[in-house]
Formats: sequence, structure tokens, C-alpha cells
Amino acid sequence: MNKSPFPGMDPYLEQAWRDVHHSLCTYARDDIQAQLGGEFVARVDERLVVEQAPLATRSVYGDVRVAQRSTPRPSRPIAPASGVALAEPITIELSDEKATEGYIQIIDVRTGGRVVTVIEFLSTTNKLPGPDQNLYRRKRLELEKAGVSLVEINLLRAGPFIATFPESLLRTEQRTPYYAIVHRGWAGPCYQYYPMPLRDRLSAISIPLRESDPAVALDLQSLIDRVYRNGAHDVEIDYANDPEPPLDAQAASWADQVLIEAGLR
Repeated sequence: MNKSPFPGMDPYLEQAWRDVHHSLCTYARDDIQAQLGGEFVARVDERLVVEQAPLATRSVYGDVRVAQRSTPRPSRPIAPASGVALAEPITIELSDEKATEGYIQIIDVRTGGRVVTVIEFLSTTNKLPGPDQNLYRRKRLELEKAGVSLVEINLLRAGPFIATFPESLLRTEQRTPYYAIVHRGWAGPCYQYYPMPLRDRLSAISIPLRESDPAVALDLQSLIDRVYRNGAHDVEIDYANDPEPPLDAQAASWADQVLIEAGLR
């Protein structure tokens, strides 16, 4: 199976979000670049983020490397107490590698590389309170002040609604688990919101360039289909269990029926 059983966003992909996030940025860059004229280029850029576990005393990320030495390092011998022989321990070295998160910039090459649009696929570091969210909010404000358009795409159910405007401005039926928000750099306090229900195909959204240029399209469903297929996510997803984070009762009942019809439960 190289296609998700779900018609839109597969809620199980959230469990492999680092891979999904990087793939989304790359595929979105490719799709946007194919629509740009010679005046623009789309680029994937990266920033460092620090993920901290609760009560962590130092920032760590990534693999824990285990190194077992057959002979101890030369050092001053430790005299065993009461003649007890000391065992040779396994040395655990924690990686200090920082995580990187990609985002897309559309650059106007005629103006010496001025950024006209930034596209963000939100992650938990953006959505959950903490220093990384604070940095993201500051970056968003800087882009707005500089007149740079910002496209925020949320394909994560984890974490609260995060936008420049409060969620209370949306009607209940408009508050969907997935959404995109487009702010054109010249539009002032005006935002375009794309609701994306769990049961529907993901939307194709409009990506602004300069005010005088026509927008380009970004088909989010096409991106997710490619992520699922090229990443072989069907191999690692266990559809017999519930996704993380769990779905509410109504959504869980619907997902269960989808998986039963697909022969996965």
C-alpha cells in the first residue's frame, strides 16, 4: 500500500513528524519553484531549535550514543574499597546535537535577494509554549513589520491554535484540526484562513508573491500523498492502535470505520 487509507491528512503521520516536516518543505519548494518566473527563487532554509523534556537540566536532542570500550582509558587507577573488584562500566555519551527545522523562503532576485514570502509548516516547537515558540512569535512580528508575506500551515493536531488573531473569531464549525493562514505583507490586519476538516481532502492554497504579481498554488493533499508514498510510512504505521495524540470519540469512530473498510483493522 503506497497511499494512506485516509482521504485527507493521515492522523498517524504525526508520529513521524520530523521526517514528514522535512519532506513537506522539500516537496513544497519544488512545486512552488515550478510555477515561478525568472524573477523569483524558492529556497528551503533551516533554523536551530532546542527541544527540552520536562524538568530537563540541559538541552539534548537526537540519538543517545552508547560506546563500550574493551579497555579503560589510561587514567589514575581507583583503589577498590575493601578489596572489591570494580566492574568496567559502559560509558553513555549524550548528544548535544540541536534539531533543525526547515521553512521556505521565496526570494525576489531582482532586488538582490529580498525575501517576499515565508512558508512555515508548523511543528510542536512553534505550537507549544516555551522559548522556541517565543522566538517564532518574534520572527512572525518581524516579518509583518518588514512587509513580508507569511503562510502558516498547520497539519498537527497536537498543541493549541496559534495565530496572530484569536481562535474565538472563528465560528465553531470553522475550527478544524488542520488549517492554513495566509497574511499578505501589504494587507495590514487582514488574514486568509483555510479550514481543513479531518474527513476532507487537504486544500490547495494561494501563496502570495509581490502585490503586483499573481499568486501561485500549493496543493497540500498532493504534498501529503507524496510524503506518505516516498517515505514508505505504510511500513512503520500500526493502524491497529490509536494515533498519538488520540482522536476524540467521534473522530475515532470515523477513523475506525475507514481502517476497517481498508482492511487494516
